[in-house]
Amino acid sequence: MSRGSTLLGILALAAVASLVLALCVGSASVSVPGVWDTLSGGGTDLQRTLVLELRLPRALTAFAVGGLLALAGALIQVLLRNPLGDPYVLGVSGGAATGALLTMLLGLATAWVSGAALAGALGSTLLVLALARAGGQPWTPTRLLLTGVVIASGWAALIGFILTVSPDASLKNMLFWLMGDLSFADSALPALMVLCAGLLIAWGAARDLNILARGELQAMALGVTTGTLSLLVYVVSSLLTASAVTLAGSVGFVGLIVPHIIRLLGATDHRSLLPCAVLLGGSLVVCADTLARTILAPQQLPVGIITALLGVPLFLYLLNRRRT
Repeated sequence: MSRGSTLLGILALAAVASLVLALCVGSASVSVPGVWDTLSGGGTDLQRTLVLELRLPRALTAFAVGGLLALAGALIQVLLRNPLGDPYVLGVSGGAATGALLTMLLGLATAWVSGAALAGALGSTLLVLALARAGGQPWTPTRLLLTGVVIASGWAALIGFILTVSPDASLKNMLFWLMGDLSFADSALPALMVLCAGLLIAWGAARDLNILARGELQAMALGVTTGTLSLLVYVVSSLLTASAVTLAGSVGFVGLIVPHIIRLLGATDHRSLLPCAVLLGGSLVVCADTLARTILAPQQLPVGIITALLGVPLFLYLLNRRRT
């Protein structure tokens, strides 16, 4: 059995364990047998409410968000040929945040917030794509990155303006959204469908991604249509990021760090790296959200704070272990 297959199996078990933990832990604990009984159609009324109505949708949404961001991060790093590539570096999250915060400022309902976030993310994606190819200029990773960074800076300025003029009563909800908030998760099915579709598309192009990661000239010499592949990677990664941001706000760090951890663990072939990144990213956000809602219960923390606190020391440990 290859190292990639072994790692995939381990991460699959870790993903199941993280979901079981999320279903068991909370203000009222539920035992593992109790969770299994509830999922099988039994359990008490309290257990059914806790597990099926409150914890399961949130845990599955957290897994979907983590998987979406990790997959998008792996694709962006190939597209830009830059190890610091991140799902948010091209301005997608900034557009989503601007749309979401504007609806919060206007006092609109949660459904409007999600819709505005999605519209802002997709609008920012199209804007970066159009500006990167303006004037008939060839599309290069450097041009795309610079365009995305400039657009992201513009969104950051608008976000700062919105926060400045917002009433104090709205600021807490806005800041929670900006740092990641899963408290309104109700259905994970659409996000899981987007995640599966994105993974299938990316996995189908895994061989070409392996070649593209070594350089555009080498990829062209080996017959890879780099322009088409780059456009596909950009569109897919942007849609994945938009879906994640619409669900949970800006959950940072996952898309940057998870692909690096997978590579440090030995899975460099994208045929194994991509599904491993989805599993690890999903598990990381599920564990982070479980901590966020329990560590200071009944008060909840933004999940993005926990992902950073978990991810930084883990990455530093793996990096130091690889060097020694």
